[in-house]
Amino acid sequence: MKRFAITAMMGLPLFTAAQGPVATFKPTQIQLQPGIFKEAENTDLKYIMSLNPDRLLAPFLREAGLTPKAASYPNWENTGLDGHIGGHYLSALSLMYASTGDKKVLERLNYMLTELKKCQDKNGDGYIGGVPGSKTFWAELAANKVTVGSFDINKKWVPFYNIHKTFAGLKDAWLHANSGLAKKMLIAYSNWLLNTTKGLSDSDIQHLLRSEHGGMNEVLAEVSVITGDKKYLELARRFSHQIIKEPLANRQDKLTGMHANTQIPKIIGFERIAGLSGDSTYHIAARFFWETVVNNRTVAIGGHGVREHFHPPDNFSSMTTSEQGPETCNSYNMLKLSKALYESEGLAKYIDYYERTQYNHILSSQHPEKGGFVYFTPMRPGHYRVYSQPETSFWCCVGSGLENHAKYNELIYAHTANALYVNLFIPSKVNWQQQGVVLSQQTRFPDEETTTLTIDAVKKPDFTLKVRYPVWVAPNAMVVTVNGEKVNYNAQPASFIAIKRKWKKGDKITVTLPMRTTTEQMPGGSDYVAVLHGPIVLAAKTGTSDLTGIYADDSRGGHIANGKKYPVQQMPMFVSPNANIAQQIKAVPGKNFTYTASELIYPENAKALELIPFFRLHDARYVIYWRQLSPEKLQVEQQRIAEEEAAKQKLDAITLDMVTAGEQQPESDHFIESEHSGTGSFNDRHWRDAKGWFSYKLTDKEKKADRLQVTYAGRDKDRRFTILVNNQPVQEVTLTGNNDNSFYTVDYPLPPALVQQGNGTLTVKFQAAAGSVAGGVYEVRLLKK
Repeated sequence: MKRFAITAMMGLPLFTAAQGPVATFKPTQIQLQPGIFKEAENTDLKYIMSLNPDRLLAPFLREAGLTPKAASYPNWENTGLDGHIGGHYLSALSLMYASTGDKKVLERLNYMLTELKKCQDKNGDGYIGGVPGSKTFWAELAANKVTVGSFDINKKWVPFYNIHKTFAGLKDAWLHANSGLAKKMLIAYSNWLLNTTKGLSDSDIQHLLRSEHGGMNEVLAEVSVITGDKKYLELARRFSHQIIKEPLANRQDKLTGMHANTQIPKIIGFERIAGLSGDSTYHIAARFFWETVVNNRTVAIGGHGVREHFHPPDNFSSMTTSEQGPETCNSYNMLKLSKALYESEGLAKYIDYYERTQYNHILSSQHPEKGGFVYFTPMRPGHYRVYSQPETSFWCCVGSGLENHAKYNELIYAHTANALYVNLFIPSKVNWQQQGVVLSQQTRFPDEETTTLTIDAVKKPDFTLKVRYPVWVAPNAMVVTVNGEKVNYNAQPASFIAIKRKWKKGDKITVTLPMRTTTEQMPGGSDYVAVLHGPIVLAAKTGTSDLTGIYADDSRGGHIANGKKYPVQQMPMFVSPNANIAQQIKAVPGKNFTYTASELIYPENAKALELIPFFRLHDARYVIYWRQLSPEKLQVEQQRIAEEEAAKQKLDAITLDMVTAGEQQPESDHFIESEHSGTGSFNDRHWRDAKGWFSYKLTDKEKKADRLQVTYAGRDKDRRFTILVNNQPVQEVTLTGNNDNSFYTVDYPLPPALVQQGNGTLTVKFQAAAGSVAGGVYEVRLLKK
């Protein structure tokens, strides 16, 4: 059977033969050795241990009716998503202990579990959670008295997403730290969920799944493995979102406009259910999702999405204009999915993607000294990233970040009954206990092009060593020797070189991995390109000015790099009459992994810029994607871009706050409330309307607001509604429409007295007239003069 392989992002062959299932090692069987990943692990360890467990436990104790020992952390942890970091923390501690054997980490994990067990015992029904108002909320849900939105149920912020983190944390404490207590707690928690949902029909649960719910199906499937009881697998099926699964199982891409990270955990669950149930439709859905995201929606660093949503695969324009580029949580979950598919199929393409993303997105998302985590990684030329701080920042990407850098060992090696796979070129040691084999790997990759594998111990010498032939190495260019003798092979890139022999202690395998400098066009027909050397994305530091909020405060939007946006037409670009520019990018003599493109770079004052691995570039503005133009096109494009950018700069200069309606996180950050309201997308933009009402809280700390600017679509007409600010009507609106596909804006003056009476926050409400509809609204801006 042939299976489709990724092609667009990394140039793989169209079809790749399936290899069959492989098994990954437990993290306790692989230890990192000194190198960049071990350094990142150590940095993460310090961040993990700097957090106060009692502050993370506070929401759980509060909801159980116990007295917290400390106040909750701020930010997302006390504004509705209370307790989600505590769940991630269990996973991070479990993974870090398994990877390092650090007893202090185990002590911290056991303390967390003991305190959570007190909460579970006090609740008396198996529940453990920090969802505000838990008892009332879950009772209402059990009675099917619910109103469901894309990110709330009964106005509670993604409650299933929230508790999924605790479910997953308990699962990881059992699987990776061998905690029998965690296992018992997880089973009791799963029984609580069974009891809570037993009165709900399948269609009732599908209705609940409209709200982001993390990977509930995946963790419930895992409980079925732990217990051997299929009732949990059946619950996992009930928690699988069929409106997402069915198009994917039919190989239909309907992802445009969807909130990206809402979907990926569901897909991971599909793959887990497929492996346990044998239902191939779940596997087809998972594989097709991976293919379409990696092929059609992924940028050079391995991430995807703008403002957390899937944009059209043929239009990546927002990727180079928005400050909200790929979200780290998305890549965290795509690596989980890649690992699951690799375990199922054994194909090197999954490792090629995994490697690309691990180096260029995950590794780059942690500050190497301070240990802060990145939420958005802008692809906008000349912008920058924001890093979390331990006392202020508790976003989703902090939770996944705690885990990311504790599991760099998870996929370096894999095995079948009689084959050992070397997937990644990372200094490490693996103990293949089933064969009595210990293998160590010494390398400075990617700073050098070789790695040396040594057989340190072997009891069963007859096995096959399979070394990955990366997609970024040219055909017939990879060199492998065993004890100095060259290995002949017929493998091609994106596969494995198999070495079968009778191994003995002390055997050395040397692998040479020639790296080429290449350029990669942004998907969607864009004229932006990224530069790579081997799998490593290169970037140029463009300055350190105007890095507003680079170390995040505890504000709701503190994860966004809201500093000055430099005009894109002033950013460095490549200008050459030659379309193939890779040969003009040269190594800088005497500097490690540093390149120059001085012959290409425009303007003149930027020619001294040097390109280095993006994972080494921090605390600065940068360029990853370079506009590539011919000299003739430059003149025309510069004028057009300047006009567009001038208009954007003018609008940004007078914008106090804004929300893109219908997009999950921007609305959540602006405290969306609504009744009888819905969302959708039109011409690749999101909207919200209501037969009732919806509202946002917009910030005006200096009380300078002069007017509201609202974006509508020409297709909407005969809609009547009132705009209220702080519950005072400011405008009666009737949308007349013009029956076309255009968008337009309307400015509504704000009474000065109303602005001055506020407390720095203006609540903007759109209230439908009787029998009519409010909106659709695409964007709301609060403007000053």
